Amino acid sequence: MTDLSRISNDQPILIAGPTASGKSALALKLAEHRSGPIINADALQVFAGWRVLTARPSPEDEALHPHALYGHVPVNESYSVGAWLRDVTPYLTGPAPIIVGGTGLYFRALTEGLAEIPETPPEVRAEGDARLADDGLAAMVACLDHKTAARIDLNNPARVQRAWEVLHATGRGLADWQEKTPPPLLPLTSCVPIVMDADKEWLNARIEQRFDLMLDGGALEEASAMAEDFDATWPSAKAIGAVELIEYVRGDRDLASAREASVIATRQYAKRQRTWFRARMKKWTAISVPG
Repeated sequence: MTDLSRISNDQPILIAGPTASGKSALALKLAEHRSGPIINADALQVFAGWRVLTARPSPEDEALHPHALYGHVPVNESYSVGAWLRDVTPYLTGPAPIIVGGTGLYFRALTEGLAEIPETPPEVRAEGDARLADDGLAAMVACLDHKTAARIDLNNPARVQRAWEVLHATGRGLADWQEKTPPPLLPLTSCVPIVMDADKEWLNARIEQRFDLMLDGGALEEASAMAEDFDATWPSAKAIGAVELIEYVRGDRDLASAREASVIATRQYAKRQRTWFRARMKKWTAISVPG
């Protein structure tokens, strides 16, 4: 394992890992003797409104060291991997940053490059939604080009629909676009990539404990502030526990069931993250936690 004390201050550091694995604490520790900022690479921590529920750094932690790309997107707006890549770019030319988060696609785009695919028009997205609902997944798979179908998870409706939308919006298959991916902004050879390898039982216990701390630390107040205008179709509504806590403050469910559903969903999410990281980040330095 890499001796973290020997990392040069001129080297950018990437810290990936499942939710509740201690990424933010490690980032702050490593930042003690560095001037570069801590940059968010979590797709839900970009949104305003859910600081506590998404485990964004506290105001006290942000006061200890410069942080960026946390809570800068309105809750009712969309935010893509491409948007994050554009936002992070200016921070790559100053003092070496520490980029930390749990969204593997952000790190993949940063270190491997991102295909510059045009935005999908709303009417194509609506047609894709309708086709998937009316005709089913198999019918949508049958419409894909062979090269793309051989590359993607054909059992994942979101991936299949995305590929279908790209083909119908641009006339070119997703695989064709991906083959023309530009060079990465930050290759793995130019940074120190760290991935937290968390023990399952340890992490599950931490997830439950952390959600209780969230409830005591302001998550219910956040839900109360959002309840009147909250829309479950907002991208920010994917924050785990958001829908459940909104239902509670609206009187549609009890707190115990909201808590249980949120904890279960978080554990399931962490399992998917661990699987993704272990499959896709074999060249990263793994740090076992607890260690």
